[in-house]
Amino acid sequence: MFDIKSLLQRGVEKELIDVDNYIFMPERIDLEVNNGILSCVLNSDGRVDIFFNKYGITDVRSAARKHAYTAFERELHLGIYDDVIEALINDVNKILDSKSRYFREERVLPATPALGTAPFTNIT
Repeated sequence: MFDIKSLLQRGVEKELIDVDNYIFMPERIDLEVNNGILSCVLNSDGRVDIFFNKYGITDVRSAARKHAYTAFERELHLGIYDDVIEALINDVNKILDSKSRYFREERVLPATPALGTAPFTNIT
């Protein structure tokens, strides 16, 4: 037998659960982690961007909002995005620990004029 009330209730619940139709209040939470600055940003479309900056190296990851009806700060305290944050911090640390085969700090090249420019001459 068809229950009209439950059918309408399911339709209303589906509309309420569909978070793609909502606009969120943007939020930003910054904290110092592992000698760097971690910034967690909730965008108005529900996307979460996580930035990590350490010693001039910045990397970013994006994640979908996991629990749209929970306060963003509460989600962070519960560790919902910890896997994304951990991968981000590890990647920045990996970059900082790497060394170039070509560029070394102890090798300084002399300054030369740019190609195609005439050298500066002082005529008196």
